[in-house]
Amino acid sequence: MNNEMAALLKSDDRGWMNGLRTLVLLFCMFQGVAIAQDSPGNLQVAPAASGASGIIQNMASWAVGSGDNQNLPFVIVDKITAQLFIFDANGTPRASTPVLLGLARGDHSVPGIGERQIADIRPAERTTPAGRFVGEPGKNIDGEDVIWIDYDAALSIHRVRPGPSRERRLERLASSTSADHRISYGCVVVPVKFYEQVIAPTFAQGKGIIYVLPETKPAEKVFRLVQG
Repeated sequence: MNNEMAALLKSDDRGWMNGLRTLVLLFCMFQGVAIAQDSPGNLQVAPAASGASGIIQNMASWAVGSGDNQNLPFVIVDKITAQLFIFDANGTPRASTPVLLGLARGDHSVPGIGERQIADIRPAERTTPAGRFVGEPGKNIDGEDVIWIDYDAALSIHRVRPGPSRERRLERLASSTSADHRISYGCVVVPVKFYEQVIAPTFAQGKGIIYVLPETKPAEKVFRLVQG
């Protein structure tokens, strides 16, 4: 084999491997699996919540240390990074996933929004409110099982659903740009398999605590965090 042919084959191998790595990353994002790449060409499944920021880790420690989670499993939604982290009742991280969130920036729901038709909700009203919520499983008006965050506001964690093609929801879930994840009417939208394999089992025994971090104010203004 001459040098030119060897170089060409080596180049093709690199292209094939790069393509394979890209497919693996996209697959894992759609499944809601955290991925770490510790060196070129070496992909590893990362420990759950390994990408959690300091505020996520502080929040989890506070929830358990203060007893605020009431010995229940809990979820932390980081709106700034568009990620969701799940912890067991002892504060051990279980899994994380990218999510879709409300189109509009804001930390409050419009009063009475849960009683309005989707078509009557203006873009500026499509917020995901911040706060502490007691989540529990239930069904929406279409009979789909969801985890209610705030039943009165029609706010839930649910699987990604087919939407208008212009919304590109699956593409947005795979995006590394957090702004691309802002498209929902306020609900927290997760990959289908992540819902079925992680979210649903977490709430299978009943209630859990859901913390949605604010994006317009410090978390300390919403939660009784004690800084160490």
